[in-house]
Amino acid sequence: MNLVSYLIPALFLGVFCIALLKKVKLYDCFTAGAKDAVPLILSIFPYLAAMLILSELFSASGLSAMITDFLTPCFKFCGIPPEISPLVLVKPFSGSGSTALLSELLSVYGADSYIGRCAAVAYGSSETVFYISAVYFAGSGKKLVRPIAITLLANFLGVVAGCLLCRVM
Repeated sequence: MNLVSYLIPALFLGVFCIALLKKVKLYDCFTAGAKDAVPLILSIFPYLAAMLILSELFSASGLSAMITDFLTPCFKFCGIPPEISPLVLVKPFSGSGSTALLSELLSVYGADSYIGRCAAVAYGSSETVFYISAVYFAGSGKKLVRPIAITLLANFLGVVAGCLLCRVM
């Protein structure tokens, strides 16, 4: 085993030791934190449910396929292989959906192919923007258009740069 595998247990042990030295009641603090988590979960749940339902409707309605067909030439112009266009479009909405697409691409093209490498980079260099936005901004009352637009642009530029690097390497 390498040294890194001992880091998390050592960190927990260190926190427990410091808490014992400072005479912190660990169990009481843990239960108080768990009690505060329930209202947080209840406040976030409607936003997560709406995001998951809308994500599934986006896919089931065929709108996802239409947008993929429409944007594939633009992606190709930017250096993104057309085969990974569905992955690039699904990743901001669904982590599990993009994992399934990545798995399918890797089984068809192989992990060492250009498309496989680009798919892996696209998967790893982007985030489920709408899920994260639903969790972090739930109930904040802030306008989400600018942060979401910036994040989507950053995801897209990350995929473009990643595919360029895969082509060069």
